[in-house]
Amino acid sequence: MVTTHTPRDSTYSIPAAQWQEVELTFTGPAADNPYTEITASVDFTHDDGRVIRRPVFWDGGTTYRVRFASPANSGTWTWTLTASTSESTLDFTPTTGQLMAAAAAAEDPHPARRHGFTSVAPGARTAVHADGYPALTVADTAWGLPWRATVEQVQIYADDRAGKGFNTVFLMAIMPDRGTRGPRGRDLDQGFEVAFEDLPSGRLTQISVEYFQYFDMIIDTLLDHGLTPAYQPVFDGFGWKGQSPLGPDVLPDDFARFCRYLVARYGARPAMWFVCGDGSGEAPAVAVGGAEIEEWDAYRQPTGIHYRPHARNKAHQGAAWLDVQSCQTGHDGDHAPDRLATMWCERPVKAIMNGEPTYENSGRLGKASGWWQGNEAWINICAGATFGIGYGAGSLWQWRTHAEETGHEPFYLAPGAGWRDALHFEGSTYVGMVGQILDGIDLSEAEPCWDVCQRTRGLIVPGRLFICYAENGGRWGFLDADGRIPETYWIIDPRTGTVVDHGTRPHNLGFIAWPDGEPAVLICADTTPPIATRRVALRSDLGDAAGATGLPRPVEAPRPAL
Repeated sequence: MVTTHTPRDSTYSIPAAQWQEVELTFTGPAADNPYTEITASVDFTHDDGRVIRRPVFWDGGTTYRVRFASPANSGTWTWTLTASTSESTLDFTPTTGQLMAAAAAAEDPHPARRHGFTSVAPGARTAVHADGYPALTVADTAWGLPWRATVEQVQIYADDRAGKGFNTVFLMAIMPDRGTRGPRGRDLDQGFEVAFEDLPSGRLTQISVEYFQYFDMIIDTLLDHGLTPAYQPVFDGFGWKGQSPLGPDVLPDDFARFCRYLVARYGARPAMWFVCGDGSGEAPAVAVGGAEIEEWDAYRQPTGIHYRPHARNKAHQGAAWLDVQSCQTGHDGDHAPDRLATMWCERPVKAIMNGEPTYENSGRLGKASGWWQGNEAWINICAGATFGIGYGAGSLWQWRTHAEETGHEPFYLAPGAGWRDALHFEGSTYVGMVGQILDGIDLSEAEPCWDVCQRTRGLIVPGRLFICYAENGGRWGFLDADGRIPETYWIIDPRTGTVVDHGTRPHNLGFIAWPDGEPAVLICADTTPPIATRRVALRSDLGDAAGATGLPRPVEAPRPAL
């Protein structure tokens, strides 16, 4: 929810709840092209001395706006507007005022408006909310939604994704293809809305304010469902239809200006920024855009690169603006955790994730479908993707209007499916479930681990946490666990999120049995994981998975006689 105000004079105080966007509206200078000609910002200075600088954006005619979210829950913010020239500053009305900070909304549907915006500390592998609450990204790829979907359709989409456990949506902010043509409008065959009139000619100067005013409503809908938009400004790789996307060739000045505009318009809301999408990360504009976001995003929300499948995945590794490297492991239905393991070893340390595994049912029904997606997500987490995981569905990412819409590359479509059909592909349930199972668990110090027990995939925080994924079931035999992992354990069915057993871990050389062929997640922790308080199954309700007499109990190794 946005609180909008038009300041009356410099003595008018406006309420500003912590982490809730407040919008101030100004009358400003007329110009031939205010988007490219007028630059202004507002400094918000708190009683305690901290300063938050937010860029102003043009919103049509002589209307300008600034959006701000208070990181403080009390005190006064005094704000002052300054334009790039003193003459332009005089053309704005008003130029000073005050905001009164207030407590955050306890029941807001978005965690970042309860716990504070997320950021990644230098050298960290995870994001964290301002109050310290863990933030694991569970992302869907709805790339084409911004220029194809109606607000009503986004409501349907957000209901589904939030209900399954997703908390982030990867978006192309604008349709990037220079060569794609079609009717103007949403929910039309071949249709799309236009953000820049001169994009087909390779420029980003003639902005459509109406596009972004509608985009505001789309973003509001996502946020009100607890979904964080991850904005990719201008796509680099395939694009929407493979018709010469602008990203690799965008002029650095045009790109920097657009990155600043996105931060101005959406940076006082929960957000992520991916300055490169489906590219090598080495195009000339990438570093310029990253630096621009770093300069203007006062909240330091996560900024990253989303790589193409055949990239080296380490461009700008040492850049201060780079927080997260997003891997794309291809489109062929192969599990490739080695890509993430390689990224884990790069220095300086950056957070990593697999933002785009194979799209479910892409090109043919059955490709990367169903439990393949859940298995992939857990493999990636255990390979070190502690920033988060991603999911994609064929026909959904393009926002195909219906099952018969033509004009898309068949290799990336789910046969016989439009976006509504793809929304319900089985695999999305399992990926979203990862977020529900790991919600509230601190992975900030977790590292891949192979030597605690006879399982192939795990994460460890010595003395505090051990998460082990048994892809094919079977027993957990403990080898070097005593003193390294906590003694209390929980077993979770990753397909349902149900806690199916818990108890005291056996000592070294003992084991916990589990049925062969049944995937399971073992959590050993020194505090009860939140999932254990929400989705516990009674042993009598476990059915065939537990066997006729219930689950096997832990077996202690025989102790040598004295």
